[in-house]
Amino acid sequence: MSNSSPQDRFAMRRRVIPFALLHLLSLALLASSQRRLVILREDYADFFSTPSALGTADDSHGSEDSAKWDEFGDLESSLTAAGDYDPGSWLPIIESASSPLSFVNSSSDPREALYYSGVRHMIAAAAASSDPTDMEAAAAEIEAAASAGLPHAQSALGFLYGTGLMRPQSRPKSFLYHHFAAKGGNMQSKMVLAYTYFRQDMHEEAVKLYAELAEVAIASFRISKEPPVIEPIRIHSGTEENKEALRKSRGEADENFQIIEYQALKGNSLAMYQIGLLYYYGLRGVRRDNTKALHWLLKAVEKGDPRAMEFLGEMYTRGAGVERNYTKAFELLTLASKHKLYSAYNGLGYLYAKGYGVEKKNYTKAKGYFEKAVENKEPGGYYNLGVLYLKGIGVKRDLETACKLFLAAANAGQPKAVYQVARLFQTGIGLKKNLQIATHLYKTVAERGPWSSLSSCALESYLKGDVGKSLLLYSRMAELGYEVAQSNAAWILDKYGEQSICMGESGFCTNTERHLRAHTLWWQASEQGNEHAALLIGDAYYYGRGIARDYERAAEAYMHARSQSNAQAIFNIGYMHEHGQGLPLDLHLAKRYYDQALAVDPAAQLPVKLALMGLWIRMNYADSSLVKVIDSLPKLFPRLEAWVDEVLMDEGNATILTLFACLLAVLYLRERQRRQAEAPQPDNAPN
Repeated sequence: MSNSSPQDRFAMRRRVIPFALLHLLSLALLASSQRRLVILREDYADFFSTPSALGTADDSHGSEDSAKWDEFGDLESSLTAAGDYDPGSWLPIIESASSPLSFVNSSSDPREALYYSGVRHMIAAAAASSDPTDMEAAAAEIEAAASAGLPHAQSALGFLYGTGLMRPQSRPKSFLYHHFAAKGGNMQSKMVLAYTYFRQDMHEEAVKLYAELAEVAIASFRISKEPPVIEPIRIHSGTEENKEALRKSRGEADENFQIIEYQALKGNSLAMYQIGLLYYYGLRGVRRDNTKALHWLLKAVEKGDPRAMEFLGEMYTRGAGVERNYTKAFELLTLASKHKLYSAYNGLGYLYAKGYGVEKKNYTKAKGYFEKAVENKEPGGYYNLGVLYLKGIGVKRDLETACKLFLAAANAGQPKAVYQVARLFQTGIGLKKNLQIATHLYKTVAERGPWSSLSSCALESYLKGDVGKSLLLYSRMAELGYEVAQSNAAWILDKYGEQSICMGESGFCTNTERHLRAHTLWWQASEQGNEHAALLIGDAYYYGRGIARDYERAAEAYMHARSQSNAQAIFNIGYMHEHGQGLPLDLHLAKRYYDQALAVDPAAQLPVKLALMGLWIRMNYADSSLVKVIDSLPKLFPRLEAWVDEVLMDEGNATILTLFACLLAVLYLRERQRRQAEAPQPDNAPN
């Protein structure tokens, strides 16, 4: 039995299914970022069949239920300042890097001053990859503040214990500190606890926390239709750096940004609108700047761009980036609607429903505008019309219609609709109670909360070459349950692990600590659907990287990646069946998997054809020297993947591949001739 690996034998080019990069130049979130909700008739609650259950706005049943619901995007909350939504956030510390002492000294609570000082020193030590004693001193400050009872310090200390950063890794201690921090109001610790329960399928506990977090996320959204856009940039593509995505994330230094800016300066209204959105949302690595955003959007309005009119109308409605002015909002949305911009109909409906910028509330007009928006597939229109039917405002209360409208909006990526559908599943109102689905949906919304801002800081640090700081921030986000952060942190550990950027329990990470930390992160990412992560876990078990070699567990991981249509994993399973490594020796099953790998990824044609050629020889000439030659190939080319890429796949080297095939053919013919020569001649053979 050969000990060679599937990758080393005929390593195919690993191609990861491309992930949508959210470089948005409009208000709408990509619908592809949501898994489409497929709701069957049996998912609806039984009370739809009884007319009395539908009720009206005046009945007690309707008023009791509807009191729990957000009306047209207004989740009124006692939290008013943006910072209040994420108390203890690291973001102000990072943004005040130019004057850190003034930020630390601004706190009147000595515990907070100690906490902020500790976090600041921790981030600085990670960025400098300096003497581990600096990180230890930072951890000591955080622990002192935690011991004094500060919830935010307890959250940070929970992170240190959970990660094994200057403290012995201890999941129980980490959970305990996060528990106390969450009780004290720390939202990031609530995210950690919710994710912990989520991983263990403890939906009763997870759904409560994610529901609270999702509500805060909704409340923090700056304008009525959409939240601040979040770009979950994956810094790697498979095992390689994702250079294209990183290039597009370099802000004003990016060539594409400069081209759009040049077009805007030349008077192109679309470019003006796009530049305004980039500055408003902080997309593609551009620093948020409301002044610049307003400047370009106003110029686009002067040019008659209806998209800019509608967007400014929403900004004036919510007072987001500008002083709230309902009269201006109404004027701009009316102008945009005259240009048949259907999302503006939704904004006008909102103003009439609330009585803002108009003489008085008019639910009939509001309903009419929402219906126009729905007729033109506007997600916000679906959502707001759903609220009317849910609460019986201006219409007869109809939960079934409300559910259908919310589902349509949710499938279009409208986050408030996702939140409402989650509540339907959680409470069993309109849809049959399903806490598992509710938990998943709440998690999707919660991950758009203000605590997600650390991901942009992590990306910015990586682009600047501060890989240690980037690793620290991605590790924090990974703890909160962000899959992209988990895979990014794991990739950094694998890629840069030998450059002293990883801090362990008592100094720089040992190889074992680094491998185990990366393995844990890859495993968490694989649980959330990252097929490349599952593949790397299989590789870790196959090669014994950081853990004991275990072919059976490698096969399990490859099977998990196979369920996510990863061609390399499918190929590896075929190889393991061919050699009986962790799976039963079965040549016919091996062929089936090789064929399946080619069906999933046509780029695998070369390795699959070579594998099938070798498999045919093994099936027909099991004891021949050809099999030994084939099994020895990985030893001759220990990095055959690089050999395939650099030699066979290079332009002009097709001759080498031809010669290789000819060599196998010659070896086959010689083996056949030898066998014929050794075969006994029959007695009546001619002389």
